[in-house]
Amino acid sequence: MAEENKVTLHGMWASPYVKRVELALKLKGIPYEYVEEDLKNKSPLLLKLNPVHQKVPVLVHNGKPIFESLVILEYIDETWKTGLLPQEPYKRSQVRFYAGLMQQVFESMVSVLETRGQAQEKAIKEVSEKLNLLEEGLKGFYPNGFPKSFDPKNVGLLEVVILAHLGAYEAQEEVLGFKVMDLQTTPLIYSCIRAMTEIPEVKEVSNPHEKVVAFLKFFRNKAIKSSD
Repeated sequence: MAEENKVTLHGMWASPYVKRVELALKLKGIPYEYVEEDLKNKSPLLLKLNPVHQKVPVLVHNGKPIFESLVILEYIDETWKTGLLPQEPYKRSQVRFYAGLMQQVFESMVSVLETRGQAQEKAIKEVSEKLNLLEEGLKGFYPNGFPKSFDPKNVGLLEVVILAHLGAYEAQEEVLGFKVMDLQTTPLIYSCIRAMTEIPEVKEVSNPHEKVVAFLKFFRNKAIKSSD
């Protein structure tokens, strides 16, 4: 790849925010180099690239760093004309809104991991309520139901965000101990994930189930111990 067109993604494998960017690059056929960062021992390069937040993801294009996953996704769309976001302003606003709602779902799921008892029950309820809201919102994008297969060229930002956060739902369910979603309660979200995970480019960057389970168990145990 010519140096002036070099793309590098600095990330951490378990971060869904990093996964958003990695999926978008892979699905849209944009060549990139991936650099795994140790967030417990941040590299001097990461601190230099992102001195304000000192976190991932960081996309470096033509030597210039871009931060925050949604900002990076919009940058990718504008730079490479990928079709991640619709051209019509209202539709773009709706995609941004529901991408934000998906982030709220994830934050509630983190609360489930970190808590026990009544606090966990409250967080589980929040996950369910927000997923139902997202399901209703998706009806506006897919009034005739979700397609059974996806051309990577047609994948949009919202599908990328949903997959990044819920693609490992089976591992999440195993560790969290409750049903995150299924075909009956959230058919559009479920169908989206099932269709997306069959795309070869998605399989190339998917994390192994057992690796995700081990990470989530470690995260939960650490959070519970710190709260005791």
